[in-house]
Amino acid sequence: MRVLITGGSGFIGTNLVEHYRGSARVLNLDIAAPRNREHTEHWKRIDICDALALRPAIADFAPDIVLHMAARTDLAGRTVSEYAPNTTGVSNLIEAVKLAGSARLVVFASTMLVCRIGYQPASETDYCPSTAYGESKVDGELRVRREATAFPWVIVRPTSIWGPWFGSPYRDFFTAVQQGWYVHPRGRRVRRSYGFVLNSVHQLHRLTEARGANLLGRTIYLADYVPIELKNWAELIAKRLGVRSISELPLPMFQAAAWVGDALLAAGVKRFPMSSFRLNNLLTETLHDTAPIEAVAGPLPYDVDRAVDVTCTWLRANP
Repeated sequence: MRVLITGGSGFIGTNLVEHYRGSARVLNLDIAAPRNREHTEHWKRIDICDALALRPAIADFAPDIVLHMAARTDLAGRTVSEYAPNTTGVSNLIEAVKLAGSARLVVFASTMLVCRIGYQPASETDYCPSTAYGESKVDGELRVRREATAFPWVIVRPTSIWGPWFGSPYRDFFTAVQQGWYVHPRGRRVRRSYGFVLNSVHQLHRLTEARGANLLGRTIYLADYVPIELKNWAELIAKRLGVRSISELPLPMFQAAAWVGDALLAAGVKRFPMSSFRLNNLLTETLHDTAPIEAVAGPLPYDVDRAVDVTCTWLRANP
């Protein structure tokens, strides 16, 4: 089997390359070098915004399965035009896969941020983005629905995915707990649909094995089936890392920090740990329907305890 992974040098992509490289022929098309140096043999430097380079690369490989993970994923952009990989890149990939004519399934990765945090969409095409990044992913989803008529496809919306090879913001969360400066809003217990990355890889693999099953032409959420309660999760991480228990502070202190963070962000400072967006994210319960992917993927291989163990072990080995 030939598995094409665009964005295979990114977080989820790295874990997908690792999963498939022992059992399939894998090609990672990415503008960046692999995070895992052992994956270099599978990598070809391609910018998905470069249609003339993308088409022959895909045609020569003739993939059976395409996992399209390549994207610009930060929230720093002000306009959709800054996120060309999420818009033009999607159209380029669709055209290249169509011309190659070999794909039996294409999985397009979108994001839960096609809707603002806390918004529950009424349908798969009910959108309510609050960031330029989210708007760009709405554009990408609409392009798939409009242009991808020559092959079977599924759109997945990863929620908050965490685990080995992750970066900001969830590695920052683990680091904050590890260094003892993560504090939680007093009395707030918020549940969120999060996903451990190796469970996400399992779900995507089972989806490709089933060739999309009854989800073809659908948009589904990618997350673990049991939501995470943030304070309990932080306590579990602290225990595994051998650091002090999580402290709590009054909400007004977080609100003040968010105002400072907003001002610094407006001034061009991007590394302040709090902002209104992050505070809203921290306080808003967000649960997504995982029944569609559960019906295809079945039980997940990692519960939260084991997932935290695996992640903390990886963190110690990759400081």
